[in-house]
Amino acid sequence: MNNATRMRYHWFRSRGLFVGSGVVEAGCKAVIGQRLEQSGMHWTVNGAASIIALRTQHASGRWDELWTPSPNEPAPLRAAI
Repeated sequence: MNNATRMRYHWFRSRGLFVGSGVVEAGCKAVIGQRLEQSGMHWTVNGAASIIALRTQHASGRWDELWTPSPNEPAPLRAAI
């Protein structure tokens, strides 16, 4: 294995970044799982992909930067995400 393919754990840790998969898995569960796995919900692949895109956009803190609401958008839409 050469340096180009080796994970630089020390470098990432020294910058306060996570190197394990646990944080990513927990984030996925919090952002995606909590919404998709509610009681009685059934999703198509397209429907799940759409809500995942909206939830990750909202969770990124960049909702207002990325989403331009239409004048006809209902106010509770954001709360539903």
